[in-house]
Amino acid sequence: MISLGGGLGALARYGFGECWPVRQGQVPWSTLAVNVMGCFAIGILMVLVTEVWVAHRLLRPFLGIGVLGGFTTFSTYALEVRRLLESGAVAKALGYLGGSVVASLGAVALAMGMTRWIAGLARRQRQRHDGRG
Repeated sequence: MISLGGGLGALARYGFGECWPVRQGQVPWSTLAVNVMGCFAIGILMVLVTEVWVAHRLLRPFLGIGVLGGFTTFSTYALEVRRLLESGAVAKALGYLGGSVVASLGAVALAMGMTRWIAGLARRQRQRHDGRG
């Protein structure tokens, strides 16, 4: 399941990169976007499969490790930081290096908070509907 999901995630990552190619000496916005989107998605997924649903045992490995692991890319991020440094774009490299971490962790936290809030609203709505609220 992990390898199947990883293949799907890698294909999505490749397609995204083809639509938004990285320019030499410029901040690699496509990689930043992919990593932030993947972190946002993992924040949603982890709340759903650990707090909201009783998920099938293969769902988390398929989606979390496979699809999202194949979609996001630490190796490309590291290579792009190195390329920016080698091209002399030190400020861009350092901004990209730190900004990616902050944006990705922020995306996880935001997604988890939003998912918990929405799940709580849905739970309260169901309780009212069932006459328990």
